Amino acid sequence: MEKIKILWADDEIDLLKPHIIFLQSKGYDVVTASNGHDAVEIYGEQSADIDVVFLDESMPGLTGLEVLPRIKEKNPSVPVVLITKNEAEHVMEDAIGSQISDYLIKPVNPNQILLTLKKLIDNKRLVSERTAMDYQQEFRQIFMQITSGLDHNEWVDAYRKIVNWELRVDANQASAVNEILSQQKEQANTEFAKYVNNNYFDWVDRNKEVGPVMSHSMMRKHIFPHVSNGTPTIVLLLDNLRYDQWKTIEPTLNELFKTENEGYFFSILPTATQYSRNAIFAGMMPADIEKNFPDKWKNDSEEGGKNLFEDFFLGKQIERDFRKPVKWDYVKVTNVTHGKDLNDNILHYLNNDLTVIVYNFIDMLSHARTEMEVLKELAGDERAYRSLTRSWFLHSPLWTALQRLEGRDVQLFVTTDHGTIRVQRPSKVVGDRETTTNLRYKVGRNLQYENRDVLVIKDPHKAGLPRPNISSSFIFAKEDYFFLYPNNYNHFYNYYRNTFQHGGISLEEMICPVVRLRSK
Repeated sequence: MEKIKILWADDEIDLLKPHIIFLQSKGYDVVTASNGHDAVEIYGEQSADIDVVFLDESMPGLTGLEVLPRIKEKNPSVPVVLITKNEAEHVMEDAIGSQISDYLIKPVNPNQILLTLKKLIDNKRLVSERTAMDYQQEFRQIFMQITSGLDHNEWVDAYRKIVNWELRVDANQASAVNEILSQQKEQANTEFAKYVNNNYFDWVDRNKEVGPVMSHSMMRKHIFPHVSNGTPTIVLLLDNLRYDQWKTIEPTLNELFKTENEGYFFSILPTATQYSRNAIFAGMMPADIEKNFPDKWKNDSEEGGKNLFEDFFLGKQIERDFRKPVKWDYVKVTNVTHGKDLNDNILHYLNNDLTVIVYNFIDMLSHARTEMEVLKELAGDERAYRSLTRSWFLHSPLWTALQRLEGRDVQLFVTTDHGTIRVQRPSKVVGDRETTTNLRYKVGRNLQYENRDVLVIKDPHKAGLPRPNISSSFIFAKEDYFFLYPNNYNHFYNYYRNTFQHGGISLEEMICPVVRLRSK
């Protein structure tokens, strides 16, 4: 390992020889200057090699605060520690305003210097190593958990643990455990697919009422009980928002809103917008929507928009579930103009009992990422995808609009319709020309597929799904598989591999956050 090099400038540098010898004994390389002019000259010649600078504040000629901007001009990111006898507040403020990394009061002892170096230079490495060690210790516990026959609450707990480790590894740059963490999530998805395979039909059987809250019961179970309590309620549904993406924007939202409860629901299958979001707003499974509102349901193969009646469905669900009249509104944001309109009107929505805002950006981002090479580079993996989501949110009209609610008593729900998974492994499928094009689920007749890669639903009505034709069946991709036809197989494999898709069975697609927040 290369030695850390320190530039130490002090007009009493000869008195600091014991400190310098101590640092050298600890493996540091120290170059000294006895005045500010020499410090600037030395740094100018050796800036590429110097890792940290110690500056005496009260040197004659050029003071430490005068040397500081000259060093920062050459390298704005180099850590600089100011050492001074002066405890005056204005000196500290000047130093902090000039971007010092630390501040020490004379006399300093060698251990203080060593501690400062550890904090500035070794902190990231030490935290990264500690993170890796902590995860390795918990790895076996998570492994035992995901292979022990979990119920739906326990699966949510296991998924949250894995996501929290992903976020901690991101934050602390503990790349040494990335591969093993990724493999553990793959194993979790394998076990989760078995769990869904064994239980899904019971969950959607209206006569059994077992299992998790799902799309069609989410509004009734999680949101409606909190409406009409005198506080305006805003429900923000971000299309395609995964739990890990929620955790990246939560700290920003917590500047204005306090998280009161972090709940969840399971998206129905297919984990696709026309099924899951219509089910959310109608409060019904898709087969019941088709039965009750045949003119407002379109199957995959039919022309026209599939989510054009969400406000109608929401109104019908509100009529069924509330005894008293509810003043409500539905807003859909699919472009920049809609975002500006939301910002203009956000305060008017406080006159409602309930306002539901559907914001489509993340869905558009995932589709654009598939089609645009530049976005594939910007969001190459989950970590980058999370970062891009956070960056979008911080600079979006949505966050601008929410900031206008500061100081007003508002109840805010943040949720989604389904998540996405980064697909890796192809699975061959054969169908007729009526077969749907989605990469994570197919509906059609006479489908041929790899049994081990899919959940098959031969009778869609048992899964609460419409049946476009008498012989139609559904298949859903498990884990990180994606469906490819044999024609032009290699081209489409290279095109779609590593893209974020939805419609199938995975922790990322099915376990959806529904979070209740309150104005601070």
